[in-house]
Amino acid sequence: MTMKSSNPKQNPTRRNLLIGGAAAAGGLAAALVPGTAGAAQAAASSHAPKHHGAHVASWISAKDGTQLYYKDWGSGRPVVFCHGWPLSSDSWESQMLLVASHGYRAVAHDRRGHGRSSQPWNGNEMDTYADDLSTVFDTLDLKDAVLVGFSTGGGEVARYLGRHGTRRVSKVVLVSAVPPLMLKTPANPAGLPIEAFDQLRAAQLANRSQFYRDVPSGPFYGFNRAGAKPSQGLIDAWWAQGMQGGHKNTYDSIKAFSETDFTEDLKRIDVPTLIVHGDDDQVVPIDAAGRASAKLIRNSKLIVYPGAPHGLTETHKEQFNQDLLAFIQS
Repeated sequence: MTMKSSNPKQNPTRRNLLIGGAAAAGGLAAALVPGTAGAAQAAASSHAPKHHGAHVASWISAKDGTQLYYKDWGSGRPVVFCHGWPLSSDSWESQMLLVASHGYRAVAHDRRGHGRSSQPWNGNEMDTYADDLSTVFDTLDLKDAVLVGFSTGGGEVARYLGRHGTRRVSKVVLVSAVPPLMLKTPANPAGLPIEAFDQLRAAQLANRSQFYRDVPSGPFYGFNRAGAKPSQGLIDAWWAQGMQGGHKNTYDSIKAFSETDFTEDLKRIDVPTLIVHGDDDQVVPIDAAGRASAKLIRNSKLIVYPGAPHGLTETHKEQFNQDLLAFIQS
């Protein structure tokens, strides 16, 4: 059903000193290629894991030894957040504070190669991302969770559910998410051509720092639209989080978010699912993403934000937070 919104391990010590931010992030499309205050490290979790992987302070060891940084705020039913490319769990801070303040346990990790987590050479693809997320769930013994994914994080959520099922998850939220498939193929004619993603890779190799300024300055938040009022704070925070990630990791992730087909994963989702997408998303266009996903997921509800860009968790924060909390509480 569709509704219109009413309102539009590596070295942990060294890496913790790198600048972070608080902005939404996600997968990119061709439109993103143009012609700092740091976030405080979250306190060590008060929730001691009951079993599985090694855990020290705010890091969890993945199966291959990769150290995954995570935040664990509050107590109660868990709400688990998966961030977008190329940033970190800092991009969910507003929503984590919201749900933790309403009696829920907010959990989010930095995906391998992103934020404060290790920067391994290998494993920068969706199957490993999903298995890392499973390690987080198992280590912290998270149950009856609401699982929330933004953009690339939405792909991570879909692949996790496809590989590991919904045993620990009772609800799902996909926001500006990349599934079912971004790449144009004979079976997906509405997707973007491979050349679009080749341009992203070329831009990252040419000057990653500049690329990570141009992305949030333009289509990501809709700041390229007539009458838009760009926020330098959002732009700077996006850049800071992106530059904290590993060069190869974020480069490899472009292939992960653009070429992974999540169709079968979406069909396996058997819990209530909220899909939120803006109809002016220039990064992950709604027709091939949010609307297509809503047709594949049973018991899903699509909320469309008129005029909203890709980074709606920031530009439409008040409305999104309201919709998110209402869905969690329903």
